[in-house]
Amino acid sequence: MKVEYKLFAILCVFCFGVGIWYGIWTGWEEPVGVVGLFLTGGLCAMIGGFVWWTARKLGPRPDDDPQGNISDVEGDYGFFSPHSWWPFFLGLSGAVVFLGLAVGWWLVIIGMPLLAISAVGWVFEYFRGENAI
Repeated sequence: MKVEYKLFAILCVFCFGVGIWYGIWTGWEEPVGVVGLFLTGGLCAMIGGFVWWTARKLGPRPDDDPQGNISDVEGDYGFFSPHSWWPFFLGLSGAVVFLGLAVGWWLVIIGMPLLAISAVGWVFEYFRGENAI
């Protein structure tokens, strides 16, 4: 994970540097850009710190070996549901909720139960019915 935390450290320094430069360039009159850049730098620092902390606990991965082969990292990447409709309904109900933020709160009230039902359905898809594990 050396590459990952170094990447986020570089992004952190870059965002803080650009934030300072932007603040000086605008005369510290426009606070939104400066705050946004500082928050982005802080987020990069948090992610980089977490990845660094995790790398210390796990030790070197096959990705960290410059002489490693692609076949060193092969294996199972997880389980992905091939025939699930729940992500579609979750995205559709999420779109209704976000559209409601722009159009009117009545649409948010309609979309929130649909969003909750879709999220619960997707999470518990393989715990009930014919696909139960």
